[in-house]
Amino acid sequence: MILGIPKETYPGERRVALIPAVLPSLTKEGIEVLVEDGAGIEAGYPNKAYIEKGATIATSRAQLFESAQIIGQIRMLGANPEQGQADLPLLQSGQLVVGMSDALTHPQTVHDLSTRKVMVFALELLPRITRAQSMDVLSSMGTIAGYKAVLLAAHSLPKMFPMLMTAAGTVAPAKVLIIGAGVAGLQAISMARRLGASVEAYDLRPAVKEQILSLGAKFVELPLETSEAEDKGGYAKAQDEDFYRRQRELLGKVVAASDVVITTAAVPGKKAPVLITADMVVQMAPGSVIVDLAAERGGNCELTKPDQTIVSDGVTIIGPENLVSTVPYHASQMFAKNLSTFLLHIIKKGELTINMEDEITRETMLTSDGNIVNARVAELLNPSAEHHV
Repeated sequence: MILGIPKETYPGERRVALIPAVLPSLTKEGIEVLVEDGAGIEAGYPNKAYIEKGATIATSRAQLFESAQIIGQIRMLGANPEQGQADLPLLQSGQLVVGMSDALTHPQTVHDLSTRKVMVFALELLPRITRAQSMDVLSSMGTIAGYKAVLLAAHSLPKMFPMLMTAAGTVAPAKVLIIGAGVAGLQAISMARRLGASVEAYDLRPAVKEQILSLGAKFVELPLETSEAEDKGGYAKAQDEDFYRRQRELLGKVVAASDVVITTAAVPGKKAPVLITADMVVQMAPGSVIVDLAAERGGNCELTKPDQTIVSDGVTIIGPENLVSTVPYHASQMFAKNLSTFLLHIIKKGELTINMEDEITRETMLTSDGNIVNARVAELLNPSAEHHV
């Protein structure tokens, strides 16, 4: 069985889906690897490194798609809605496609993939269970995003993060607020603390309070009630507009007192909730910084411009769209481990073993034999129909 790793075509994407170091674990299970010429160069993995580990370099992208039974990508069609269209005619009936698809945001692209009669697995839909932790691409990429967000903020802030006692006087620590304590938020807390900042964090899920405190940050408690703060997967659930309005009112004072605010609040398949309004930005001190990790989903700050850095009333607002791609070496390393572990879950001794009773397989599979088999995606495409998938 041949696994093909094409070069990523999403604008600015520097990661690669597989790195040389994981090849031995795949070849041991009967999976050969074919890599598009130069696929790993921007991430720091040249062709020579793949060849040394037993991979073959494809003569062209078309040859790779023609020869491989499995296609492994960071961003397949859906997560790469424009350039990804060029790969559609290259896909062959019966091929496996594994990667991130953004299926809940772009369900129509899942229909497009189904017309090619390929079997598609979306790694961003992995259930949050213990068995799936080593395959969890969202956690891996969130770790990198949280780390890099703090570095961006520190670079833009006209202050230092740590408290310093000097002959010239005492330098007070920067005040950092993290909104959203998922993997990215927790990593941001940890990184900001390492740099010496005074850190506070807020999340509508009370269950994460202990994690925030364990990292040395203060938990911001707001008198807000919600019946269901998180879904069965552990992600924050979308709330009604009245809840977000009250949340913004209560958060306003905390935001105004912060030198840096890093927002990470996202709801799978939905537009990011607006947590910081233009009026709240006005109340922040000039020189303050907002890093909005939800920029790709519309942004948690009302003023965020996706993939841009703007200054409003003296406040710098950074809206990175693909922050993890700025750390491509380790982002690729972590993604490759997730991908290879998933592949070894569904492939045994070179043979595909699909068990739809298994939660990992069932939740991630999008299409098979020309049919959309994922209930969540099918519901988005046809909300009024009864689905038996």
